[in-house]
Amino acid sequence: VQLQASGGGLEQAGGSLRLSCVASGNILRINGMGWYHQTPGKQRELVARLSSSSGTNYADSVKGRFTISRDNAKNTVYLQMNSLRPEDTAIYYCNIDGLTRSFVPFNHWGQGTQVTVSS
Repeated sequence: VQLQASGGGLEQAGGSLRLSCVASGNILRINGMGWYHQTPGKQRELVARLSSSSGTNYADSVKGRFTISRDNAKNTVYLQMNSLRPEDTAIYYCNIDGLTRSFVPFNHWGQGTQVTVSS
């Protein structure tokens, strides 16, 4: 199973970006799809996550500004980021967990995409 993330970049405060992450490979079922971010010297933190068992969760700092969605047919998760703030600057990682066609559980991270918000 491989993940390919895209959509990061440089944006001004108040602007928008849309991140995408596509999962490919020997996938039978995807259970959870999420986005996390990390800044230098800090641990990776949850931004938003969709799960078949626990629904949708957002970090308090992004509620009302970011929206996570998924396209099951394309094995893709999106993160629409609106009203961006300089403190949203980070490397964003997608994470997807599920089951392979060999009935082996997987939990993989994408390669990370840089989001930089200028003031």
